[in-house]
Amino acid sequence: MLKDKDEQRTSLASLGEFGLIDHLTANFKITQSSTIKGIGDDAAVLDFKSKKVVVSTDLLVEGVHFDLSYMPLKHLGYKAVVVNVSDIYAMNATATQVTVSIAVSNRFPLEALEELYAGIQLAAKIYNVDVVGGDTTSSTKGLLISVTAIGEIEEEKITYRNGAKENDLLVVSGDIGGAFLGLKVLQREKSVFEVNPNNQPDLDMYSYIIERQLKPEARKDIPVLLNDLDVKPTAMIDISDGLSSEIMHLCKQSEVGCNLYEDKIPLDPQVISTCEEFNLDSTMVALSGGEDYELLFTISQEDFPKIKANPNLTVIGHMTQASEGIHLITRANTKIPLKAQGWNAMDADSE
Repeated sequence: MLKDKDEQRTSLASLGEFGLIDHLTANFKITQSSTIKGIGDDAAVLDFKSKKVVVSTDLLVEGVHFDLSYMPLKHLGYKAVVVNVSDIYAMNATATQVTVSIAVSNRFPLEALEELYAGIQLAAKIYNVDVVGGDTTSSTKGLLISVTAIGEIEEEKITYRNGAKENDLLVVSGDIGGAFLGLKVLQREKSVFEVNPNNQPDLDMYSYIIERQLKPEARKDIPVLLNDLDVKPTAMIDISDGLSSEIMHLCKQSEVGCNLYEDKIPLDPQVISTCEEFNLDSTMVALSGGEDYELLFTISQEDFPKIKANPNLTVIGHMTQASEGIHLITRANTKIPLKAQGWNAMDADSE
């Protein structure tokens, strides 16, 4: 990102590790009753009383998970929290606390980290989670962010990936494919900018899909909605690596097959038009894109009347016997075996 020559730059070394932590976390407020002690001691102290605790950790690495040439640091801090609390919601639980650890190189001044933590603080406020700890250290490889999310849930409401049954309906929240296309647009505009730095991109027509990439939202509303509708999902996962690979996770863990219907996959009009512009197949984008952070879950057919009129939820398929396999039913009513073509964190060529 372009920097103002007169921009203030405060060296991190001038604060030291503990001074840096104190500075970045000075305005973090405690709001959860389960947080007894947050930042400021050797460890946080949490009290969940009769509820079960769910914990998830994610690591974001510069050059692998994000590119700072088009990812503002405030957005990155926000997204780092969102991708973690999404895993908590995928357990049908409520997120309550996060810890945030960073490794940072000396090319980042204090002001850059203030931007990062402003995004973290905004996400913590919107998702009503307390930041209760973390660590800072130096890095020779740019910026790394590790967030651990903690949540609470009554034992009987916990939803694992392994509870789907034959004939259960497959349901997804929101729409999918937008985050991947937002990334494609940003990568294209970066390439144009590198050739001609005077060419300022006009991204207004892509606002929805770019926001899906740079500032995604976790579906904290879905567990609440399902509870209000008296629906307990039989299995659930969040869509981080692409619809096809998440379906395969559910099928493998639950030992079932699946029929996914191409014409039922929810796509935003901006996704469809951008696919046409890039000459991409919208179904393949939905299956393989990832980073949408919508929730994918299964429900008993008996619960269908409770959700059928809800605009947040779409039934996209049903579960079958494991022996039937995992298939996409195309618009032409042909059966195609589904492959896990989503993003692979261990593949150096994955975007």
